[in-house]
Amino acid sequence: MKLRTVILSFLLFAAITAIPPLLLSKSAHSAWLDPHFWMIFAFVTGLTFITVTSILIVTKINKEIYAQTFLGATMIKLLTCMFFCLFFLVKIKVNGVIFVANFFYVYFFNLVFEIYGLLRTLRNQKLK
Repeated sequence: MKLRTVILSFLLFAAITAIPPLLLSKSAHSAWLDPHFWMIFAFVTGLTFITVTSILIVTKINKEIYAQTFLGATMIKLLTCMFFCLFFLVKIKVNGVIFVANFFYVYFFNLVFEIYGLLRTLRNQKLK
């Protein structure tokens, strides 16, 4: 996949992912969002962007190590997110249930985008 295509797909994905929380914050159910939701969203989405672009850059250099790069980058992202949660919960007092629900909303949708990119890349390699 081309880097420009992936960046545009990611920006569209991030915008679509941000719409439900934005609508929720404007509705009567705004208490379902953590006060720091947009910081969580920016961190995880930015980390996913870095992960996806680094995977594609390494793939352009050496296509044979795509799977290892994907697994390594995803593991680094997972550990970074775990440390972010630990730091966030220790330093900032939040409602734990709301925080976990908000964090997993963002994290799992970003993970779905990464897996979609993986499957798309593997499909393109099989067709060649």
